Amino acid sequence: MATTAIMLSKYTNVWGAETTFPVVRIPEKDRKFKSKAVEKVIAEIKQNIGNKEIAWLFENCFPNTLDTTVDYTITGGKPDTYVITGDIDAMWLRDSSAQVWPYLPLCKEDDNLKQMIKGVIYRQTRCILKDPYANAFYKDENKISEWKSDNTKMQPGIHERKWEIDSLCYPIRLAYGYWKATGDTSIFDSQWIAAINLIIKTFQEQQRFNGKGPYSFMRNTEYATDSVPLGGYGYPAKPNGMICSMFRPSDDATVFPYLIPSNIFAFSALGQLMEILLNTKIEFDHRPVRELIKMINRGVNEHGKIKTKFYDEIYAYEVNGFGSYNLMDDANVPSLLSLSYLNPGFASDPAYINTRKFVLTPDNPFFFTGKAGEGIGGPHVGMDQVWPISIIMRGLTSADDAEIKKCLDMLQHSHAGKGFMHESFHKDDAGKFTRSWFAWANTLFGEFVWKVYRERPKLLS
Repeated sequence: MATTAIMLSKYTNVWGAETTFPVVRIPEKDRKFKSKAVEKVIAEIKQNIGNKEIAWLFENCFPNTLDTTVDYTITGGKPDTYVITGDIDAMWLRDSSAQVWPYLPLCKEDDNLKQMIKGVIYRQTRCILKDPYANAFYKDENKISEWKSDNTKMQPGIHERKWEIDSLCYPIRLAYGYWKATGDTSIFDSQWIAAINLIIKTFQEQQRFNGKGPYSFMRNTEYATDSVPLGGYGYPAKPNGMICSMFRPSDDATVFPYLIPSNIFAFSALGQLMEILLNTKIEFDHRPVRELIKMINRGVNEHGKIKTKFYDEIYAYEVNGFGSYNLMDDANVPSLLSLSYLNPGFASDPAYINTRKFVLTPDNPFFFTGKAGEGIGGPHVGMDQVWPISIIMRGLTSADDAEIKKCLDMLQHSHAGKGFMHESFHKDDAGKFTRSWFAWANTLFGEFVWKVYRERPKLLS
C-alpha cells in the first residue's frame, strides 16, 4: 500500500494554529473500490468536527479496506469479493467480515457497495464449503500455502488451517447484518444453506461428546502458540455443551479448549441465525440450532464464570470443564472486552460489567500501561505491545464520555505520524509498531469515530 506523502493538506486547529498533515491515503486512481456513500461520510466528518487530526485519521482509515484490500468481480453471474487483511495476501473469514461490517449502514444508498458486501458473503460461503476448519483462504484455489507442511488436512487454496470458532461465527453475523440493513434474502441460497449445515455439524463435532472429532493440527515451529499439543488435539476438555477451539482469534493456540468469548460469540451468532430462519422462507430444521444455543448457554453459565476476590463473578477467558481456568483477555475480537459490542445485551450483564473492569487493569496479564498509552495486547506480538483494536473496542463498549475521550486521545497520539492504525505499538513508544497495513484496525477506528460523531459529537470538538 502506497503511503508516501504526495501533497500536504492544511487545517486550522482549535487554537487557531495552522497544522499540516501529509496526504497518505492511496491516490484515487489506485483505489481498489470506490463508494460515493463512504466519500460522503468522510466529507461530512471532515467538515463538521473540530479535531482535524481525528478527521484526517478518519479520512485515511475508514475507507482503507475499500481503497487497498478489496478485489471485486462477477463470477458466474454473482458478485464475488476477495478481501485481504492488508500486508498478507489471504482472506480470513474473521477479518474480511469485520473489515466490511462498518459499511453496512450505507448499503441502501450505494448499490455498488451493497453488491460488494454481497460478494464477500458469497465467497465466504464457498470458503466454508471448501473446509469449515480453515481460517484463511487464497483467491486462487490452486495456490499452495507457505504452511503446506502443517500436519493437518491442507488443500490447495487454503492459506492456513487453524480451527477457530469465530471463523464460522463472523460469516453468520455478516449475513445477518446485511439482511437487516438491506432486506435482501437472495444471499440465503442453497449454497448458503449447505454452509450453515456444515457450520452446525462442525460445532457439534467440536463439542466432543463423541470423541475428539476429525480435526487436528501440528506445526513444526519454535513458537508454542503456533502448534497444538497432544497429537494436535489440544489439552483434555470435559464435554459440557460448549465448543472446543484450538486457536484464538489472534491465531494463537488456546491453553484450555473452551474459549469463553468465542463460545459466547457462537451463542449470539446462532441466535442471529435463528432470527433469519424464523423470519424468512428458508426450509431448515431449527432443532439442532436451538439445541446448540441451549447447550452453549448452559456450559458458559456453569463453567465460564469464576468467583474472584476483587471483582466478584467474572467470565474466564478459557476453561477446560475440569475446573481449571485462565483469567486474562486478548485484544483480538471476540474478546471478553468486546462481548457487549458483538451482543449489546451484555452491556447490562453483571458478570460482563465486572469482567470489563478486570480486563482493563494490570490484573489482566496482557493489559499494558506506558508513556504512549494503555490497552490490551496478547501473546501474538509479545509483551508490552498495546493493540489499537483494544483501545477502539474499549471506546465502542463504553457509555462514559471521559473514557471515550481518553480512547480517542490515545488513538490520536499513537499512529506515529503515519495516519493509520497499526496492529500494535509499544506502550512507551508508539514509533515501535507492528504491521503498518492492517485494514481491520483502520476500518474499526472509522466505525468508532463515526459512532462518536453521531452520538457524542462534542467529544470530537
